[in-house]
Amino acid sequence: MSCGVGCRRGSDPVLLWLWHRPVATAPIQPLVWEVPYATGVAQEKAKNKTKQNKTKDIGNKLEAKMDNLEETLTKEIQDIKLKQEEMQNTINEIKNSLDAANSRIQEAEERISKVEDRLVEIMDAEQKREKRLKRNEESLRELWDKVKRTNIRIIGVPEGEEKEKGTEKIFQEIIAKNFPHMGKESLTQIQEAQRVPYKINPRRNAQRHKLIKLTKIKDKEKILKAAREKKNK
Repeated sequence: MSCGVGCRRGSDPVLLWLWHRPVATAPIQPLVWEVPYATGVAQEKAKNKTKQNKTKDIGNKLEAKMDNLEETLTKEIQDIKLKQEEMQNTINEIKNSLDAANSRIQEAEERISKVEDRLVEIMDAEQKREKRLKRNEESLRELWDKVKRTNIRIIGVPEGEEKEKGTEKIFQEIIAKNFPHMGKESLTQIQEAQRVPYKINPRRNAQRHKLIKLTKIKDKEKILKAAREKKNK
């Protein structure tokens, strides 16, 4: 922009003098106007400064928020670490408890295993004992059968009669009387004879039976056969 007469540039407002010649013959007086030439630059600087202040203020606020956030995060991290330590302690306690429980369980299993082994031994011993008892019972039964298989019981023989006649004679008379067809057959001599029970019960008047042991089983079988035939008639 070119200046007219009296134009002066600078940071101050520009003063412009214009010469004006009035109609009258009065002396020429200059007219002065203040032109805002540097106002735009100043306003721009002011705006920039305001922006800078706002930016600085925003930066300060952001920095304060970052500080608060950092402090909060630090505190939360410390809390998390503390909780992690507590959890780790709890886990260690649980692990120790589990180890102790496992140890007790293992000891109990060992004791149970020993008891089971002992039970197996006892059961084996019991089975062997039962087998021995069974064998002994069978042996005793066989022995008792051998002892009793030739025995024959006679009922109704008066007490003391065997002392007068003798057991063998009484037996022959009984056979001849009850089984006449066997009278001609010769019977083996009596091996042993006794009263049963051995002692007399004074409260009972019944006669004791006479138990006779023959020397051969076939003699007993003949007598029993004849008795059955007589009973069936």
